[in-house]
Amino acid sequence: MPSEYVLTLSCPDRTGIVHAVAAYLHEAGCNVLDSQQFGDRIAGRFFMRVHVETVPGPPLTYDSLYGGFAAVAAGFGMEWELHDTAVQPRALIMVSKAGHCLNDLLYRRAAESLRIDVPLVVGNHPDLAALAAAHGVPFEYVPAGAPGDPLAAQRSEGRLLDLVSELSIDFVVLARYMRILSPELCAKMPGRIINIHHSFLPSFKGARPYHQAHTHGVKLIGATAHYVTPDLDEGPIIEQEVARVHHADSPEDLAAIGRDAERVALARAVRWHAEHRVLLHGRRTVIFR
Repeated sequence: MPSEYVLTLSCPDRTGIVHAVAAYLHEAGCNVLDSQQFGDRIAGRFFMRVHVETVPGPPLTYDSLYGGFAAVAAGFGMEWELHDTAVQPRALIMVSKAGHCLNDLLYRRAAESLRIDVPLVVGNHPDLAALAAAHGVPFEYVPAGAPGDPLAAQRSEGRLLDLVSELSIDFVVLARYMRILSPELCAKMPGRIINIHHSFLPSFKGARPYHQAHTHGVKLIGATAHYVTPDLDEGPIIEQEVARVHHADSPEDLAAIGRDAERVALARAVRWHAEHRVLLHGRRTVIFR
């Protein structure tokens, strides 16, 4: 059976990039299954994702394909990655008390519509241990401590980083994890932590956001999935989902609609990240769907 790889790259835009990439892949013994590209004329930057398979001939390994492309990448000043599609990314899912996003992600994983390996679920409350166990996934309770307790937060984040290292975690999913991560932790995992939160216009912060939305008579509610940065809820956006609501909808109705939006937006974001379709572009993202 042929092996399949995904190459992603970004670099300063100039002529000859596509030709150089295609020529190398052809000479290396690859057949292009899918290729997408985007040139940002304002920023002068080029982005590309290429999905290839090996063709019959001399054995082509990941290491040889990676090593050979390094010279091409250096010539164009590329930031690039090469991924073997047979290797499922390993995701650590973090939760608090709400289980709708966790249940959805683990169901999609079991149904093989979401190709990720989830070796562990971490909760800052023990409430969702039974849900994780029902899906056959281990659960670890890592208390975050009371708000304003910096030592407890440091212990919690220290354990998180230990787990990321011990379990060879590729990225972390905050599936309604209701604690703010420190700027130091965010800086250690740039582009590797995905969060989901409700989205309203106007934005309602604090407790009972759906009750606030009901009081203000909002007409649209939704959810935003984004990468976590030290700027709270302002990281690069991966996906957003919206739903139109009615004046007759109760706060409980709005919350239920919002949970559906959160599930959908987070699942898409995790899938696109796992399939290496998301490229960071400053505070923005380029997504090859």
